[in-house]
Amino acid sequence: MKTILIVEDEPNIAELEKDYLEIEGFKVEIESSGDKVLSRCEAMNYDLVILDLMLPGLDGFEICRRLRKISTVPIIIISAKTEDMDKIRGLGLGADDYMVKPFSPLEMVARVKAHIARHERLLGLRPDSGDEIEIKGLIINKSSRKVLLNGNEIPFTSKEFDLLLYLALNPNRVLSKEQIYSKIWDEEAFGDLTTVAVHIRKIREKIEADPSNPQYLETVWGAGYRFASD
Repeated sequence: MKTILIVEDEPNIAELEKDYLEIEGFKVEIESSGDKVLSRCEAMNYDLVILDLMLPGLDGFEICRRLRKISTVPIIIISAKTEDMDKIRGLGLGADDYMVKPFSPLEMVARVKAHIARHERLLGLRPDSGDEIEIKGLIINKSSRKVLLNGNEIPFTSKEFDLLLYLALNPNRVLSKEQIYSKIWDEEAFGDLTTVAVHIRKIREKIEADPSNPQYLETVWGAGYRFASD
């Protein structure tokens, strides 16, 4: 699970950011004092820092400057300071992004995901996107055989991965149980098409927010299953 540090002395804003990030599966910690941020970052490997500029103790600019000397962690500044010079200064000190209050929480979450993914690619923790299928927060990596949902890796068995990948490689196309069974199981088992339904159910339990109302793996009654990409 990815861990985000929110550095913000306004409780209402910090809790708003925290709520939206936790909904997306992130672990979130909050720090309101600028003086404690560096020690926390030295003690804990955060995946991203959301940083306000106007803080008690060290201000956000100084935190950004010092943090960049000890860490490459992505930093998103979210501040009420709207002047271009403040944005230029923040980015010049090493921040990866700058958002102005009031801000869209959904846009904030999207930027958090994008910067974490970019950082992982730069570190070699995530391969180039050409080896990945990414749809609505779900990432399927063909070479590493890993599945990530909103940045968090989901454990898959070999057959579950093969089945999900097969459907994802045929987006919006209805595939019958017979087609899926023939492709995925080949000669390993014979004739039991309930195997397909069981594996679909297990995959839904892992990637769907509501398995009874799936947004990825749809059932087309009387026909088969479809991976919805739109």
